Order: sequence, then structure tokens, then C-alpha cells
Amino acid sequence: MTWFTTAAFRRAAVLTAGLCLAAVALGRVDLLAVAVPFVLGTVLSLRSRPGREPVAVLRLDDEAVTEGGTVTASVSVDGDPETACVVVPAASAGLGHDSRPRVVRVPATVPLAGTARRWGVHAFGPVRVRSFACDGLLECRERVLPPKNVRALPDAEPYSSRSSVPRAAGMSGIHRSRRAGDGGELAGVRPYQPGDRLRRIDWRTTLRAREPYVNATQPDRDAEIVILLDVLRDAGGEGTPSVLDVTVRAAASIAEHYTRQGDRVALAELGPRLRRLRAGTGRRHHLAQLAWLAEVRPMPGGQDLLGDRLLAAGTLSSSALVVMLTPLLDARSATALAVLARARRPLVAVDTLPDGLPQDSGGEWSELAGRIWRLERENTVGRLREAGVPVEAWRGSGSLDAVLRDAARVAAVLR
Repeated sequence: MTWFTTAAFRRAAVLTAGLCLAAVALGRVDLLAVAVPFVLGTVLSLRSRPGREPVAVLRLDDEAVTEGGTVTASVSVDGDPETACVVVPAASAGLGHDSRPRVVRVPATVPLAGTARRWGVHAFGPVRVRSFACDGLLECRERVLPPKNVRALPDAEPYSSRSSVPRAAGMSGIHRSRRAGDGGELAGVRPYQPGDRLRRIDWRTTLRAREPYVNATQPDRDAEIVILLDVLRDAGGEGTPSVLDVTVRAAASIAEHYTRQGDRVALAELGPRLRRLRAGTGRRHHLAQLAWLAEVRPMPGGQDLLGDRLLAAGTLSSSALVVMLTPLLDARSATALAVLARARRPLVAVDTLPDGLPQDSGGEWSELAGRIWRLERENTVGRLREAGVPVEAWRGSGSLDAVLRDAARVAAVLR
């Protein structure tokens, strides 16, 4: 058995031995009478020595919660009834929970709870469990329960867009295709051709032209959306949302909007890993998108030719609308946008740099350096727009309608 004596046992043993020795040496019976209760108490307490070590297990009720939600867990301790345990949960950075010790009598279940302060993958724990027996005279070796990962999904704010995507090339959906075909959207009239249905004949035009004309329609198609997240740089975050916070939450909002309306949505990172999530639709795929976004983290390293690597890896479909969320804090981000624009991909750049981002006050030249940096950034945005890349700041619902219309016009010219 891995039970050890505690400081209380050692104090009782030393005090009892000292009183007995003093009683014999000094011939005082009163000292011996004082030692008798300590001896009897120690012997009676050791009679209830447990036969086995307690077993503790950490369990999570849910491995995934929404950002700002409550994470519930429990520590189950099993063992002999004579054992008392002290459960001490360790506090983590992303999960705010009570780290005060809990003292319970075995067997017991200790409930634990916390709040997911920020999206991401956080560790709940570790949890230290100390066991005592025999009225605190014996203790077991401390058990450290390993932490369990909790995935905090980003909280997507409501987002909606009334603009159609530039190239809708799927089977069925809500976007108007630029090609003629069977559909419900009237695109004009044209002369009758063999194979046209009689119910599509426009009788008014036919009577005026003295030859049969039919209504030309455009079919409704779904589209593929690739949301590209710039993870090369992160800034801010002390009391205000950081750049990566705005990027991830905006990606969750846009992905939820297009997935709900039946489009195929894919996710990809602009960074050294080029991590991606395949295109899909439906509620299950949206949950996979949120889980994928929870694992995003800044990756400042990597090569310079990230745009060429994206095209070479086949991550971006030729007909997919690329929505790149970027703060434009790294020169490689602007280069990647220019590469995609030269490849004639339908492209929209969303500026995710939050307003009022605090700047480092490192000296007397910090304000001037900040002004120069802002001017250089505005120059970069202007050059991207001249290259045919629509750039729009993220403002929530409806903020991308104008740039989507611009992207549709550019895509129509390039085809």
C-alpha cells in the first residue's frame, strides 16, 4: 500500500514518546496520564486504515461548447469509506472556473464548472487529488488527473447577404446562373429552337414578329465558397477583440450564412500549414466548420510564395468564390491576393483589422511611426483595388454586398 504518515502522525508520535520519557525520567505520573489520550487516539484512528487506494477519474459532460458557454465536468472518486479526498482543480487561461479546493468523503462525485471565455481549444485541468485516512494520520500519494481538451466554438453573429456570388456552377441552389437553361428567372426572349417546350412560347412577341419566340430563362444554381483565413499575424487582444478574433468570428458568420442557404463552403488557412476543410453543406458540415475554426492559431513563419502554393496545391476551385479574411498586416497577404487576382479567380478581400486597435507606445516616435504605417497600409489597399481585388472592411451583416456585386462584374468581364 502506498500510504504514508503525515506530519500529524509524526507530531503525535514525537509528543507521546517525549511525554513517556519525561514521565520515566522525572518520575511524574501526571505526564504519563497526559500521554495516554494521545496514544489511545492514535491507536484507535489507525484501526480504520483503508485497504486500497482511492481511484479518481475526470469526466467532461461536453467536449464542445459555444464561446461564452458553460463547461461542466466532474471528478469521481471511489475507494474505502474511511478515506477523505481534497480535489483541487487548476485554473486555465481560456476557461474561467473556481479553483478552490473541495473536501469530500469517498465515494463521491465532485461537480466542476467553468466558462469558455474565448474560442479555441482549451485544457480543463489538470486536477490534483490528495487522499487522507485515519483522521489525517495517513495520506496517499497525490494523483494528478491529466487535463481534457474542451473545444470552444466561435460565436457567430447573425450575418446575411442579398448579393449573388459571381459564378454559380452547381446543380441546384438560389443563385442565378449566367448561362441560359431551365429555371424560373426570366432572362428575355429568343427565337424558337427545336426542342423548346410549347408552354414557353411568348405569344405576344410571336404575334408581333410573325415567327415563334420563347421565354429565355436562367437556372438557379448553388455555388462553392472558399473562406481563406489569414493567420500570418495577430495583434491586440488585451481587453478588446484581437485581429484573429475578428477573423475567426467573421469566418463563422459567413460560413453559417452560405451553408444554411445550400452552398458548398470550404475553409482554408493562409499560412505555413495551408490547413483546409473540404467543401460541404448542411448542419453537420457547419458543426465541422466551427470545430475547424476553433483550432486556428497564428502561424507567423513559412514561405513567401503562399499564393502560388495555394494554386499549386489545388485548394481553390476555378469556379469558387474566394473570400479572404485578412488584416493586411503582412506583405505576404497582399502578395497572395495579387497572385489570386492574376489567376482570374473570383476574389473578395475582407479587412478584419478592428477599429481602435491599441498601438505600442514605445517612445516619442511611436505616433509618427503609426501614421506612416497607416498610410502604407492605405496605399496597399489602393493598389489591390487597382489590381481588381475588391477590399471591404468587416462590419457584420450586409457589409459584403457591395464588394460581391463588384466581384460579380469583374468575373463577368474576365470570362
